Amino acid sequence: MNRRIFLSGLAAAATLAAQAPPEVSTPGRPQATDSFGPSVDNVPIIDAHIHLFDGTRPQGATYMGSAEFRALSKTSLPELYEPLARPTGIVGAVVVESSGWVEDNLWYLMVSEPSPFIVGISGRLDPYKPEFGEYLERYSKNPLYRAIRASRFYAETNGKVTLDAVAVDNLKLLAQADLANDTANPSIALMTANVMLADAVPNLRIIMDHLPRFDPDDQSAYEAVITEMAARSNIFVKLSAAYRSSNAAGIQDRLEYLYGMFGEDRVIFGTDYPNSYGVATLSEEVGLMKQFFSTKTRAQAEKFFWRNAAHVYKYAKRAGDQP
Repeated sequence: MNRRIFLSGLAAAATLAAQAPPEVSTPGRPQATDSFGPSVDNVPIIDAHIHLFDGTRPQGATYMGSAEFRALSKTSLPELYEPLARPTGIVGAVVVESSGWVEDNLWYLMVSEPSPFIVGISGRLDPYKPEFGEYLERYSKNPLYRAIRASRFYAETNGKVTLDAVAVDNLKLLAQADLANDTANPSIALMTANVMLADAVPNLRIIMDHLPRFDPDDQSAYEAVITEMAARSNIFVKLSAAYRSSNAAGIQDRLEYLYGMFGEDRVIFGTDYPNSYGVATLSEEVGLMKQFFSTKTRAQAEKFFWRNAAHVYKYAKRAGDQP
């Protein structure tokens, strides 16, 4: 991608006049504005998982949210997300990569820097590339760059998972830079690899994204690998995308199971916006988790809604209302 096209894409984003598609709530679902009691009411929230993209750029975008979102808009930017998020109690967000283009690491930073609402970026660098270290050094100089999302660092042959030495060596550089690693989407193989990576690089903070959405075919294998992940203190989980589980009736039970396994210090809130569009509104995503934490303490709710994200991503607050 040449510099002229890249910069023209930024200019298009800067002059964007489009509006974010309106969200439509599902009757009967808990809403962020509902009162759930003192343990959760008025807790400031950091949304640790949103996606940004601009499909109107000359080069387009490799990812543009859910099919329902794409039918209405090709753009997700901080200035479109923030007005939807603020009424729910969200006061800041972490952007997680939604592009395989290495140049978009810079694009994420450039569209986020003018918005104090964005507290961090989890970019994307391929741990198999020989230039991994060079890119890591370059992007990590920006204090907004807090993590990468790298899910392919292992091989699976006939059900056997093995770590790839080249990828692991590069992820050791990530740990040395004091940055975290997001992984998605959950599978038995990926979760097994996360356990192995946690042992190989014990100072790397590893995040398993969207764990509540995973519907296992083999319950015993699922519980076994969850037990192994829970035994590694450097593995954290996002209780995100819960409404995307096929077992909607059992969401609360699944959340309780995962919370019980990983504990109050290792669970993180995220909405997955706008991939959640058409499945759940931001208000419903927040309301579901407020409902869940209404039976727990204020301290536990604060850990989930912002403290654990602050610990894992080590972001710096950029606005006065951010915790």
